[in-house]
Amino acid sequence: MPLYHAALGHTLELPIAVLNIGGLGNLTWIGRSEAVTKNLLAHDIIAFDTGPGNVLINQWAEDTYGMAYDEEGKLALAGTVDEAVLAEYMAHPYFTEHPPKSLDRHSFSVDPVKHLSAEDGAATLTAFTAEAVAQSAQYFPAPAKRWLVCGGGRLNPAIMKALKERLPQVETVEEVGWEGDAMEAQAFAFLAVRSMKGLPLSLPTTTGASRAVTGGAFYPV
Repeated sequence: MPLYHAALGHTLELPIAVLNIGGLGNLTWIGRSEAVTKNLLAHDIIAFDTGPGNVLINQWAEDTYGMAYDEEGKLALAGTVDEAVLAEYMAHPYFTEHPPKSLDRHSFSVDPVKHLSAEDGAATLTAFTAEAVAQSAQYFPAPAKRWLVCGGGRLNPAIMKALKERLPQVETVEEVGWEGDAMEAQAFAFLAVRSMKGLPLSLPTTTGASRAVTGGAFYPV
């Protein structure tokens, strides 16, 4: 996704951060240089996982109310953040590691909020998602002028509210004319064309690869 984010975002005033909130949170920081506008290489694209996205909130909604997710953030918006539990989550060593870095679905659990009410647990987990995103900005070469949010998390008012409390100029990708529900499909088509042309899909600053490399092989039917 980072290279597609850069292709979409290079006409905007940079730097920007494109934040995808799916099960996990991940972001792309995009700066300004000839490398970005021409070949999408070099240090002007940085990407890494921020922390949990929806995964813990969804699990908590299922465990406490039998719901697949916290619809419209209602549970979280009705609760109060437990700051001690939030601090416990944020003490995880992942947050002091330098990017590029990535997480697994099971890197965190809902165990620390199990003593809380359904509403307070949802509020705390939502705050964790947003706080993890906010602390990620320390690894940017320069502050992002705006944060563009995609993924299912952009539809959760509680997550968006928590992000806006912590970050400057948070918007959904629709606000800059991108198609939020189609971005992943579009990205894979974009990457397929890059692969066919032998252009890089993976960069040292996005995956930790030792050099920029392409991927896949084309087998015409």
